[in-house]
Amino acid sequence: MAIVVNMPRLSDTMEEGTVASWLKKVGDKVEEGDILAEIETDKATMEFESFNEGTLLYIGVQEGETTKVDELLAIIGEEGEDISALLNGGDTPAEENKEAVAEPAKAETSESVTEEKQEAASVDIPEGVVVVTMPRLSDTMEEGTVALWVKKVGDTVEEGDILAEIETDKATMEFESFQSGTLLYIGLQEGESAKVDELLAIIGPAGTDVSDVAKNFKSVASKEEETPKVEAPKPAAPAPKAEAPKVETKKETPKPKKPAKSGERILASPLAKKMAEERGINLAHITGTGENGRIVKFDIENFVPGSSAGAVGKYVPTGQEDYEDVPNSQMRKAIAKSLTKSKFSAPHYYLAVEFDMDNAIAFRKQFNSIPDTKISFNDMVVKACALALKEHPQVNSQWFDDKMRLNNHVHIGVAVAVPDGLVVPVVRFANEQSLPQIGAEVKELAGKARNKKLTPDEMSGSTFTVSNLGMFGIDYFTSIINQPNSAILSVGAIVQKPVVKEGQIVVGNTMKLTLACDHRTVDGATGAQFLQTLKGYIENPVTMLV
Repeated sequence: MAIVVNMPRLSDTMEEGTVASWLKKVGDKVEEGDILAEIETDKATMEFESFNEGTLLYIGVQEGETTKVDELLAIIGEEGEDISALLNGGDTPAEENKEAVAEPAKAETSESVTEEKQEAASVDIPEGVVVVTMPRLSDTMEEGTVALWVKKVGDTVEEGDILAEIETDKATMEFESFQSGTLLYIGLQEGESAKVDELLAIIGPAGTDVSDVAKNFKSVASKEEETPKVEAPKPAAPAPKAEAPKVETKKETPKPKKPAKSGERILASPLAKKMAEERGINLAHITGTGENGRIVKFDIENFVPGSSAGAVGKYVPTGQEDYEDVPNSQMRKAIAKSLTKSKFSAPHYYLAVEFDMDNAIAFRKQFNSIPDTKISFNDMVVKACALALKEHPQVNSQWFDDKMRLNNHVHIGVAVAVPDGLVVPVVRFANEQSLPQIGAEVKELAGKARNKKLTPDEMSGSTFTVSNLGMFGIDYFTSIINQPNSAILSVGAIVQKPVVKEGQIVVGNTMKLTLACDHRTVDGATGAQFLQTLKGYIENPVTMLV
């Protein structure tokens, strides 16, 4: 079924966009993630990716032409599909098919859509006042959570100031203001969530009454969701999130003064985070003494291991049932969605092997004897995988409905556990990097991951993933494939055990690994051959230096 692609909102102040250039032409095949066009906004010229797959059937805005946000930009569908009904319907499909959420076209009259637009714009906005909406900070973001307000109502805001920290499905990111003025209203409190383009805040001249704006503002997307498909539109209900500025007298939620619970955001200064990483201190075990419970340098310097009350479980009397409901973070929701999709769309199978690690242990010990050099066994596994993938590109592949993509570059995703769940930063061109380079990059990315400072670019583009639980004493486990990868390697602990060598039982060191493969792209024999090559590199690591 054809999908209508609308002019996207690429900045929070963008009202219209100009097509600077089309990178696809009518009749071209389009894959999810392909760059469709370059769009000139009020801030910059930006690449616009497709969230759909199919054939580009129609271009509604030619190069150099301008149209408003959410107006028809293009149509993608099956080759030869009849789209005359969509074109004759004017703005109907464009309004009902947001590219941001990639919804299929809905049948509704263009008159009702026009009425919705007029209704959304009917609120009189005082001069100099700007409504700030929830920004789209990643290509897959559908809603965001306010982790922290850096500014409070009444504060002066300059263009470029950090307004808030927004938790997306990928990371927690700083959100800059594109306007100057006074922060007049906050529509979401810390910990609350809203969909992209919903009311976040209002900025304007000091003393301006924005109660009507706050009460009546509702994004067009929200109105479309509430409008019946065929019946005449009913009067819009009051916006559930936005309230009059009386919210300034709200009951303040106490800030955490005790160590953070699992899944709870940890407030810490950049210096404190750096010091904690250098000293190997888990910030979740520290009580912050700074403003709003923020962890500062003093707290790190005076931290005594084992003294944290956070390490002690909650007391529950014998025979009494007790539980706590922990709201799902945006990261946890994204993990659940992506892994469920992978598990039930990709036919998984598993190949388990056990490698002799005696040579690897000796190699690492000798390698780390070099001054200012330190590599881990995980760094060696990442390097070995990268070299083996170059020899077995089918394992380094992606599945599409009409083709299989064999990647000639190797970007290794390294799974990192964080309080909210799991993130997978990417070591790019891992086969071209030395062991110390891989070690340094993995350490840097892991530190960023634990402090929620990874950028979307640092978490995208992997072609293969490594997950290692060996440091927790786990000797064997299986993983769910990190799509669009075709495989993921689960790495267990190195275990000392009796082994047979040259007919004699001796003490040896072994490590179990499990390769989870997508049977659509990687056949059993292909996966087995990859593991044979990997075995050669890990059991004889000097070959990785050639």
